[in-house]
Amino acid sequence: MNIIELQQVKKSYLMGAELIHALAGVDLEVKENEYLALMGPSGSGKSTLMNILGCLDVPSNGAYLLNNVAVEKMTDDELAHVRNKEIGFVFQTFNLLPRLSALENVMLPLELHGIANAEQKANEYLERVGLSHRLQHYPKQLSGGEQQRVAVARAFASEPDVLFADEPTGNLDSTTGAHIIELIFDLNSAQGTTLVLV
Repeated sequence: MNIIELQQVKKSYLMGAELIHALAGVDLEVKENEYLALMGPSGSGKSTLMNILGCLDVPSNGAYLLNNVAVEKMTDDELAHVRNKEIGFVFQTFNLLPRLSALENVMLPLELHGIANAEQKANEYLERVGLSHRLQHYPKQLSGGEQQRVAVARAFASEPDVLFADEPTGNLDSTTGAHIIELIFDLNSAQGTTLVLV
């Protein structure tokens, strides 16, 4: 079964007087538990496509079905619910909250989901990414690789249907980046999540 289906998705932006066509009729099918890598040069529309797939933006034209539901017809509240319940994100810039510890950064979305054992689950996922000794450390006290592992734990702890990873190794050295990719694939295999990786 397709978890993601795009039909002739287009996205255009007006920049001053110039109309930029970031996406010009994309068709895409992604099945449950499938891995997909989006590759291309800078400016080719990868981030625009990722924002649409992640329900952070909507197409200018075309249809996007997520779990057989038309995303472009959803209200803002419905989109927020989808992002909260069905989608996980790992960003290049980590996007950790600086005033929260590693544990609190992973717990926050779980608490927003109403999960009663949020602290226990956050502990479990931080242990799975090798950070059980860093629970009370703040992002500024962690290396780039450790911050990204916190971000990976946060994304997987919510057990999303689809995980979007937007250049998750872009700010890391090659050795640390390779470890992060391996970690994402290991967790993804264990949970059966659909993975879309830029």
